[in-house]
Amino acid sequence: MHDLIIIGAGPAGITASVYAVRKGMNILVITKDIGGQAAWSGDIENYTGYQFITGPELAGKFEEHMRKYNIALNENEAVKEIKKSDNTISVTTDKGTYTAKTVIIASGKRTKELNVPGEKEFKNKGLTFCATCDAPLFAGKTVAVIGGGNSALDAALQLINIAKKVFVINITAGLGGDAVMRQKVEESKIVTVLNNAQVTAILGDKFVNGIKIKRENKEEVLSVQGIFVEIGLMPNSEFVKEVEKNQYGEIKVNFRNETNIPAIFAAGDVTDVPEKQIIIAAGEGSKAALSAFRYLAQRRI
Repeated sequence: MHDLIIIGAGPAGITASVYAVRKGMNILVITKDIGGQAAWSGDIENYTGYQFITGPELAGKFEEHMRKYNIALNENEAVKEIKKSDNTISVTTDKGTYTAKTVIIASGKRTKELNVPGEKEFKNKGLTFCATCDAPLFAGKTVAVIGGGNSALDAALQLINIAKKVFVINITAGLGGDAVMRQKVEESKIVTVLNNAQVTAILGDKFVNGIKIKRENKEEVLSVQGIFVEIGLMPNSEFVKEVEKNQYGEIKVNFRNETNIPAIFAAGDVTDVPEKQIIIAAGEGSKAALSAFRYLAQRRI
């Protein structure tokens, strides 16, 4: 029986683990991977203490900090269900079942898919969901970034220094995201932004060789060798049924990171807290850990 099980090891989960173990709590971290969305990011210039750091580097710093405390960590493990009975919470994964007095859900978000013909067939064959991971594979090639928000802009900025040409395919009338990032993308000589454009199919043979889009009621095919899908994120919250969620599937929390079920807390991008930023997720993780500690201290469970 653990005092606390933390689900996820992104900025929220890792920070929660550090705060919890420093409070003397017996904890277990269960996660598919380490670093979360921070590891997908390109250049980060707004995380306090680092004027400039890449996403993988920052994720590495987080992991290094967590491992310093020899925290029990189950990697490559997917949570399937959470159930509460009296003062015990059971967490069932694809590898076993664990029990705890409290739980923090910090499972983050995952990328949305296009759901168009060719997407599944060419996944990892020229079509990718992670520019930070795969951009170097497309050096000197023509690529397309699908999306118009910060994640799409970040991908385009990474590709500007690698690819021969970059199409940004945006379904709305204009790019969103941060003004600074937007300006850099729009000013690049190798970037062509196509607004009001909808992807209708991914084309290829053994690998991607084109993308079909619809723009101004006309279909056209762009010749590309790589496609980066950056159309938004979905919360990883399906495995917990009883907690209250909003219309987007995000877990509702109060200012103490409490859900509607006592002893179950949530933190980071999986919650309905506004502004999905690394520094906010880390702060929410620390709050959730302190709230879990306070919950146990007040009840002497």
